[in-house]
Amino acid sequence: MRLTSKQRAYLRSLAVNEDTILMIGKGGIDGDVVKQAADAIFKRELIKGKVLETAPVSPREAAEALAEQTESEVVQVIGSKFALYKRNEKDPKIVLPRAKKA
Repeated sequence: MRLTSKQRAYLRSLAVNEDTILMIGKGGIDGDVVKQAADAIFKRELIKGKVLETAPVSPREAAEALAEQTESEVVQVIGSKFALYKRNEKDPKIVLPRAKKA
C-alpha cells in the first residue's frame, strides 16, 4: 500500500506528538532493533525513531531499512529522526483520509 501525499501529511501531523521510542546507536540495525520496531508498529501503527550520532547508518538509510524489514512505510525523515507507519489490519487505530480513486 502506497500512502498518498494527503495521508502522509496527516501521519506527519500525528507523529509530531508521538514520543521517540526507537533508538539506533552504534550497533546499527540488528535483529533486536527490527523486532522492537515491528512490535511497536503492530501496537501503535505509527512510531518515531532516532538515529544517534554513533550509528553506522544515516537516518534515511535506517528508516528505509526498517520500513522494508517491518513492511511499513516511511512517513518522514527530519534531521536524526524518522517516522514509520503500518496499518494494523485486525485492530486499526489510525483512520487515514481516503485515497482518491484513480
